[in-house]
Amino acid sequence: METTSNTKNKDRKLMVLLVEDHQMLAQTLIDYLALENFEVDYAADGLQGLGLARDNHFDAIILDLMLPSLDGLSICKALREDLQIDTPVIMLTARDQLDDKLDGFAHGADDYLIKPFEQKELVARLRTMIKRHRAEVVSKKLIVGDLSLDISSRQAWREGQQIDLSPTAFSILSLLMRDAPKVVTREALHQELWGSEPPDTDALRSHVYNLRKQVDQPFETPMIETVKGVGLRLLNPAS
Repeated sequence: METTSNTKNKDRKLMVLLVEDHQMLAQTLIDYLALENFEVDYAADGLQGLGLARDNHFDAIILDLMLPSLDGLSICKALREDLQIDTPVIMLTARDQLDDKLDGFAHGADDYLIKPFEQKELVARLRTMIKRHRAEVVSKKLIVGDLSLDISSRQAWREGQQIDLSPTAFSILSLLMRDAPKVVTREALHQELWGSEPPDTDALRSHVYNLRKQVDQPFETPMIETVKGVGLRLLNPAS
């Protein structure tokens, strides 16, 4: 069971948000990234891009510096400081001055690519950023209230009691904890578990039901909350 789950997770497409107002460049990148096993969500202006980044889970964000309505630096700053989103960001710009690059890094960008660039270089940088970010996440112990999760050992505890979770339940809980207390949409959960090809049956409902039995039912205060018509979120009982 665990081997199958891990294989699915490795084979799933990487989800990327592209925020770029140059339509021709955007379409070229979308087509190329699709060939490289990336699935791309697209925004042509800054406000739309910020909204997509806020409401969805992505493996990485490709962010143009100069955008209508909200520039790339402002988006990056909002992601890091206001929304506390640590998704890796690579910034695209025609500016090649050192001060411009330093400004981008100061606002929370992880990498910087100067236009024009080779598409294969963009893909290589994306994969490196995502791999590095996943390694950083794996090294952490996630804690929300009295619930803790050790990603490396794949163990969970609540109120000091160890909780035995299936691989799928562990994946759901880790995503909820990473994004807590924000709502994780059903679409994001499906994507995390099964990529672009979720099961025909409502398997997610069954997995969440079992997760509640282990994380909520044995304890006085439930933590997993259903947001009707949207998804799930994890609440800290102490807050």
